[in-house]
Amino acid sequence: MHEVDMTKALILTIKDWQESHPEPVKIEKVHLIVGQFTCVEPVSLEFTFAAQTKGTFLDGVALVIQETPLIAYCHTCQQEYAPNIGLQYSCPDCHQPMDDIRSGRELKIDRIEYAPLTLHS
Repeated sequence: MHEVDMTKALILTIKDWQESHPEPVKIEKVHLIVGQFTCVEPVSLEFTFAAQTKGTFLDGVALVIQETPLIAYCHTCQQEYAPNIGLQYSCPDCHQPMDDIRSGRELKIDRIEYAPLTLHS
């Protein structure tokens, strides 16, 4: 389950971002873009994120995942197409193997929603 390693890297990236922020903030939501071709299961990623952040500075933070479809480009046909996931990723018209992926490999933080942290005396 590579979601565990991805979540650890995500937590470290968010922690670095938060520590570099000029003022203390409370993170409320983390928006991710996850491509269909990354083989990351959004439900598994959400579960792993919730489990690994319990009791940390990210406890209760919502993980919002936007999936992007797998889109390839066929240079022979000069057109984009959505390959069928599975053993055959070739162009549906000329059957050339998929060699130019236009989207679907993304795995990145899109944005972080946060609010100023209020310190109580």
